[in-house]
Amino acid sequence: MDVGAIVLAYGDQPYLVEVVDRILASTGVDVEVVVVDNGCTSPSLDPLRHRPGVLLLSPGTNTGFTGGCNLGAAATSAPVLAFVNSDALVEPDALAALAEVARRPSVGLASASLRLASDPTLLNTSGNPVHVLGLSWAGHLGEPAADHAVEGPITSATGAAVAARREVWDALGGFTTEFFAYCEDADLSLRCWQQGWDVVYVPTAVVAHHYEFGRNTAKFYLLERNRLAMVLSLWSRRTLLLLAPVLVAFELAMLAVAAAGGWLPAKLRGYRWLLGHRRWLRDHRRDVQSVRRRSDRELAHLLTARFDQSVLPLPVGGGLLNAAMAGYWSVVRRLL
Repeated sequence: MDVGAIVLAYGDQPYLVEVVDRILASTGVDVEVVVVDNGCTSPSLDPLRHRPGVLLLSPGTNTGFTGGCNLGAAATSAPVLAFVNSDALVEPDALAALAEVARRPSVGLASASLRLASDPTLLNTSGNPVHVLGLSWAGHLGEPAADHAVEGPITSATGAAVAARREVWDALGGFTTEFFAYCEDADLSLRCWQQGWDVVYVPTAVVAHHYEFGRNTAKFYLLERNRLAMVLSLWSRRTLLLLAPVLVAFELAMLAVAAAGGWLPAKLRGYRWLLGHRRWLRDHRRDVQSVRRRSDRELAHLLTARFDQSVLPLPVGGGLLNAAMAGYWSVVRRLL
């Protein structure tokens, strides 16, 4: 097989069968689909068990997005791995386009042109910006895809439709399993950049995504926890010291936001997790730093110090906050 496509199934999966059908109908590549049953409640996965070209894995527990993807990747010997969300419908030539770019020696991750399924002329994302403090969001959400038709480097791939060569995936160690879900694509992408490979947007790899942005306390818990774990492991000690004042100030602001929004217990739970896993975090940070080939100075241009207020609304005075953060980051970059 040219490509091993990993799809996770959890809970109600109304698009799963169509997703698998679309992948198997891919042109230009031979594809094996690995479906990981993380606790699918509907539809029944039994028809997939003996379907040609499909391998069904049943770990017996919810391994999370990270664990499920890592498990699926280990189950296929394909030289190119593609990760496709269970609500993301690939166009016939999308996987071939991703695989072609992913095979380039300089490329680590190839990210699709993720479109809104409700209107495929509009983008879900052409690559995700990442803030210096770890937040990430869908890049150019709702903009015409025709305005983003040029291939090029991006800060972070979208985990909904991304491909990598086997040797890159193995070198990166896959997704950070402990993250379980959320921030894993930003973390993988920045580690990819650190190790000397580029992350590239592939506009010809069109994937329609039934996108829903849900907010719940479990999501806030994982987002905030993983964001901090990513920041604390990716930056060098010097950069962390330079960012410490704004990082602490931002944490205080997030505590206030969490209290006002009713999810303060989730935010505090994230702190408890990080404290309880401090040895893992220390070891993970050591491992990440030991294999890096690009310095923070070389990577600083990839990160943004401004929040996109169309995606992440800021309180009154948000414009001043953006300006102040941008100014501070400009000073930090000169000191790196």
